Amino acid sequence: MLGSSISGGRTNVRVVVVGDRATGKSSLITAAATETFPEEVPPVLPPTRLPADLYPDNVPVTIIDTSSSLESRGKVAEELKRADAVVLTYACDQPSTLNRLTTFWLYEFRRLEIKVPVIVVGCKLDKRDEEHHMNLEQVMAPIMQQFREIETCIECSAANLVQVPEVFYYAQKAVLHPTAPLFDHETQALKPRCVRALKRIFILCDHDMDDALNDEELNEFQIKCFNAPLQPAEIVGVKRVVQEKLPQGVNDMGLTLTGFLFLHALFIEKGRLETTWTVLRKFGYNDEIKLKDDYLSIPFKKAPDQSLELTSEAVEFLKGVFSTFDTDKDGVLRNSELDDLFSTAPESPWGESPYKDAVERTPLGGLSLSAFLSEWALMTLLEPAQSLANLIYIGYNCGAASALRLTRRRSVDRKKQQTDRNVYQCFVFGPKGSGKSALLKSLLGRPFSENYAATTDEHYAVNVVDRLGGTKRTLVLGEIPEDEVKMLLSNKESLASCDVAVFVYDSSDEYSLKRASELLMTVARRGEISGFMMPCLFVAAKDDLDSYPMAIKDSAKICQSFGIEAPIHISVKERDLNSVFNRIVTAAEHPHISVPETEVGRSQKRYRHLVNRSLMFTSVVAAVAVVGLAAYRSYAARKNTSS
Repeated sequence: MLGSSISGGRTNVRVVVVGDRATGKSSLITAAATETFPEEVPPVLPPTRLPADLYPDNVPVTIIDTSSSLESRGKVAEELKRADAVVLTYACDQPSTLNRLTTFWLYEFRRLEIKVPVIVVGCKLDKRDEEHHMNLEQVMAPIMQQFREIETCIECSAANLVQVPEVFYYAQKAVLHPTAPLFDHETQALKPRCVRALKRIFILCDHDMDDALNDEELNEFQIKCFNAPLQPAEIVGVKRVVQEKLPQGVNDMGLTLTGFLFLHALFIEKGRLETTWTVLRKFGYNDEIKLKDDYLSIPFKKAPDQSLELTSEAVEFLKGVFSTFDTDKDGVLRNSELDDLFSTAPESPWGESPYKDAVERTPLGGLSLSAFLSEWALMTLLEPAQSLANLIYIGYNCGAASALRLTRRRSVDRKKQQTDRNVYQCFVFGPKGSGKSALLKSLLGRPFSENYAATTDEHYAVNVVDRLGGTKRTLVLGEIPEDEVKMLLSNKESLASCDVAVFVYDSSDEYSLKRASELLMTVARRGEISGFMMPCLFVAAKDDLDSYPMAIKDSAKICQSFGIEAPIHISVKERDLNSVFNRIVTAAEHPHISVPETEVGRSQKRYRHLVNRSLMFTSVVAAVAVVGLAAYRSYAARKNTSS
C-alpha cells in the first residue's frame, strides 16, 4: 500500500520555533531556508516561508522565529497560540538547555493551553564533545512518556547541514498527519475511533461480503486510495507480512478485518502515518475521524418553521438494519447488538442527552423496532446532519435527498388547515411540580414515581402514537423547565419548531393553575408577535388529588378566554391519561384549531380588520369617483360634438 498522501485540505502549516537563548533557533531557520550556514544572524528573523514543493505533501511551511528575552514573553505566547506546530530547541553542547525543557518550556505550553504537536530539536550537534555524548532515545523516552504532546525528537547541525530539512518535515507531517487521533502510545494500539472508521472502510471494500478482502478487492482499494494498482507479488508480500505476525489476519478468502487493522497499526508504528491518513481522507474523514462536512451537506433551504424527516426509503433501510443486527430475532436490539450496529460510527450516538433516556426500553434496556425508529426520528428532528452522518456510518449509500424530506411550512399548514408531517414536536410548559416530567415518562410507558426531581437540562420523550385507521405518527415531547422559558422566548424563532404547546398544571393547586395561565399568556403573545402561532392545550394533571373548590370553573374560564379547548384531565399515578397523546397529535394535525388569542392580539386583529375595511371603502369611493369622472367627460365630449 504505497502512494502519495493527501493533506486534508490545508494550504499552509505555521511552525513557531521557541527555546532558550543561544540554542540555535535563527541559525536552524536560515539553514532550512537557504541550505547554507549563516555566519551572522539577526536576533529574531522575520517570518520565513519554505516552498510547497520542498516536501511531498506540497503544502508550504511558514516558520516564525521568536525572541528568548523576558520582555518578549507576551509576544511569544501570542505566536504559540497561533501555531499549528511548535519546534522546541535545546543546544547539544549545553545540557542545562535540555533540562529547561522539562523545568520550564513544556509546562509553559500547558499553562498557555497550547494543544499542538511539539517537535523537540537538539541543535549544534557538531559542537557536542565526547563528554556530553548521550543516547537521545534513552534521554527522551521518559520525557515523551510524561509529555504526550511531544511528537518526535531529532538532533541536527545547521553548521554541517545535518538533518535540518527533516526538522520542519516532521513538524509539517505532525500537522498534516497527526498521530494523536490514530494511535495510543501508552497501549500501543489504534484508538477506538480509528478502528471504527477503518472497520467501515473495510466493509465498504468487501463487495462480496465474505468478511475478507480478496486480491481483486485489495487492488480496487489500492487504486482508490493511491491511484496505483498492486502487483500480484506485492499482494502476496502484504499477506505474508500479516500472516507471519498475526495468523488470523489472513484466511482462504483473503485479508480479514483483523489483518487490515494490523497493517495500519504497523504503518503507524513505522512512522508511515500518511498511509493511514490517505485512506481515511479518501473515504471522507476529517482530522477528527468524522465524515467531512461536504459529505453531509443537506440540499434543502429550511425555513425556521420547517423540519426534516426521514423518507420512507430511509425508514425501510433502518428496518432492514434492525433485522440484520437483531441476531436472536426476538424483536429487540440489546445493548450489545446496538453497539455492534454502531461499531462503524465514531461512537454510539444515543449514549448521551438528549437521546439517552428519550425512548421506551425493555426491562433489560433493549429497543423495540418502534423505539429504534423513534430515536432516529428524534435525531433527524433535532440534528438532521448528525442523523444523516450516522445513516452513512452504518451503511446507507444514498445521498441526503433520498434520506431526508423537507416538511411544508407551518404557516402554509395553517392556511390549508392540515399538515403533511409524520413527526410532531410538542413543547411542554408548566410550573415546577406540575407533572411535566411524569407526562413525558408516561409517553414512554414508565410507571409513576413519587420521587420528585426538578428538570434542569434538555429532556425529551418520543414514541409512536397509533391513530384511527391504522396510521402511526411520531410524537416528540420536549420539556421546558419553568426557569428557562424566558431564555427560550428571547429568541424570536424559538417557537417556530413547535407543532403544539401543552401547559401542564397541578389541578389541586390554585397557584399552579395561575402560573400555567401566565405561561400560556406569555407563549401565546410571543407567538402573535413572531408569527409562529401553534395550537395550545391545557392539561390538568394529578386528577387523583382533590382539587380546590373553583378549580374546574377557573380553568374552563381561562381556556375560554384564550379560545382554546377545555382542559384535559389526567392522572399519571392512576394511569388515566384520557387519550392525551392522541389529542395532542390531533391538535398538531389541525394547526388552525385551538390557537390561543390574547386580548392584545384580538385588539390588533380588530384594528387591522377595521383598517382593511376603511381601505376597501376608500378604494370603492375612489373607483366610483373615477367612473363618474370618466362618464362626465364622455358626456361632455358628445355634447361638444353635437354642437
